[in-house]
Amino acid sequence: MNNLRFATLTHILLLLHSFKNEWLSSEWIAGSIYINAAIVRKELSVLHKKGFVETKKGKEGGYQLKIAADKILLSDVMKMVLLDGKIIDKKNNPNPECIIGKQINEKLDTLYQNINQQVFDYLNGQTLENFYQTFNK
Repeated sequence: MNNLRFATLTHILLLLHSFKNEWLSSEWIAGSIYINAAIVRKELSVLHKKGFVETKKGKEGGYQLKIAADKILLSDVMKMVLLDGKIIDKKNNPNPECIIGKQINEKLDTLYQNINQQVFDYLNGQTLENFYQTFNK
């Protein structure tokens, strides 16, 4: 999993929610996150394709949320950053003659499935609005 992408997408969405009546530029958003505006534009493109944001071109243009924050599940944001739908899925290539090595990947599969399910169960119950309310504004 790429934790940085999840953090970046969440930060962008929270900013757009915070300034919901304004069109925010990618440069302004990048200044808040302290990352290159090109990275922000790439992530905004993903959010636009998924229907989360709308864009307005021109000097007065920028980005706004298209979906209400209470309708955006953090699990949906997480799914955008995962390539295979799994948060954790790393295995090794152990010695098959080892008493642990010959079973480790099977046991890790079960463990990882449980972890992935628990994380998604939690994130399915969390909206962007819920998370936004945890900030001291």
